[in-house]
Amino acid sequence: MGILYYKAALSDVPKEILNWRLYWAVAVFGILGASRGLDEGLVGGMVKLKSFQSEFHLDHGSEDHIANQVSNITSMVQMGSIGGSLLAFILCDKIGRVRSLQALSLLWGFGFVMVITSQSSIPQILGGRFLAGLGIGMTTVVGPTYLVEVAPKAIRGMLTNIFAGAVYLGVMIAYFANWGSSINISNLSRAQWALPQSVHIIFAGLIFLLSWTVPETPRWLIMKGRHEQALTTLCRLRQLPEDHPLIQTEIVDVREQLEREKESTHGTSRWAKVRELVMIPANRYRLMLGIMSQLLGQWSGASSITIYAADFFAALGKTGHSEKLFASCILGVVKFCSAYICAFFLIDFLGRRRCLYCGIILQTVSVCYIAIYLALVPPSAHSSPLSASAKHAGVGAIAAIYISGFGWAMGWNCFQYLVNAEIYPLRLRALGSSIVMCFHFINQYGNTKAVPSMLLSMNTYGFFVFCTVICSLGVLWVWFFVPETAGKSLEAMDALFQLPWHQIGRHGKDLSAGQGSFSDVVHMDYLEKAEQEVEQNEVQKNANL
Repeated sequence: MGILYYKAALSDVPKEILNWRLYWAVAVFGILGASRGLDEGLVGGMVKLKSFQSEFHLDHGSEDHIANQVSNITSMVQMGSIGGSLLAFILCDKIGRVRSLQALSLLWGFGFVMVITSQSSIPQILGGRFLAGLGIGMTTVVGPTYLVEVAPKAIRGMLTNIFAGAVYLGVMIAYFANWGSSINISNLSRAQWALPQSVHIIFAGLIFLLSWTVPETPRWLIMKGRHEQALTTLCRLRQLPEDHPLIQTEIVDVREQLEREKESTHGTSRWAKVRELVMIPANRYRLMLGIMSQLLGQWSGASSITIYAADFFAALGKTGHSEKLFASCILGVVKFCSAYICAFFLIDFLGRRRCLYCGIILQTVSVCYIAIYLALVPPSAHSSPLSASAKHAGVGAIAAIYISGFGWAMGWNCFQYLVNAEIYPLRLRALGSSIVMCFHFINQYGNTKAVPSMLLSMNTYGFFVFCTVICSLGVLWVWFFVPETAGKSLEAMDALFQLPWHQIGRHGKDLSAGQGSFSDVVHMDYLEKAEQEVEQNEVQKNANL
């Protein structure tokens, strides 16, 4: 059924919609994900470099003092991102998705100019990272919102998860930049830590320039009453004439949804939207999905492993500084490849729910194995020769780190950006995404601040036990609450979330099939005919045999 659906979904649309204009717009906004990945990968290695520790006096003092200083520096981007994710709601709806992209690029780039030009000044580096965090926080709202609004529904999962994959493009580049600078630049030179940080400025500047080449989303233009421009833009993105049925049905669906929303809410102020989001049961369920996915995803351990990868590899026996950074590089490659494999081949084929299930289960098994290994072979045991069985188990633990990275890319990483952006009505999409991503960065900030202390108080194996428990809770939550949204148009999500709350997760896809927008009804008729045709062919084939 999965293969049939996937083939039918693609064959049901004109081949013209898969064109270079669409792919170019997706590439420009998709690469935004690299902003988060670059920081997560760079900052953990930066604070471990001798040149940085010496310049900012992190090479002496008590363990608690150093851990607190390091956590302040590493978490400051997350602190700024909390404000940035809320700022994105205001700017996205007011000035549009493209102008918001340009604004965040300036904040992001200028923030890291401050970081690089700091001269032994921790307040300046904190201020620069906070300012950059405002821009980076905006990316998690602006990027997915734009992508879901321009992507055809048949490949919406694939195109939107270009953003999620770009996170690990950034991580991979960051890890290699840190590793390269550690072996090629002297510990006495500040260029050892400053040069890798300049990658942020390069990316921010490039995205700012490319942003002038992409169109605004037709859905935002319709929301602002610019209907003719929206029609022209949609025709350019789809490479179809104005009178084509696909163009007409997509425009009609968006307009009708907006009219229904305005009639039901009787107001368009920001506070009216907040009330609508928290007072209407269907919207509360949407908000619950977003918030719980962030809470369970952020504390599952994947983000901590990315930021503090060198520390975890040291606990598993990688003692040399370059050796730890190189192992981190391999983790970056694994997560990068995994993210794009999932985006291109799994998220639309298997569906959101199955991918999340499989990813969390892989992650649970992996972190559980690491916890057991570290309980039996603590980091202190590596100071003396290990037995052959312990060495083999250690190799397995390092492999488990990489497997957990694949599980995260397949599960929470695909889910948190795509589903958060696609489930909300048009008028609430920017607000809902902003609130959820604000919660994302609050959790990431708390996680980044807490992990160094958790590793001291709980020991490393205790941290992985904690992650195992969170991942197990995640599996149960997905089973009961998470619905399948693959194949539904953005305007047809209302039919799914109008169901009783206890039916949405487990039975929502079947109960809402064929309901919603006109284009979805037409598509379901097509699928039924395709299934009947396949069944008839099978019967005929068996009869011939």
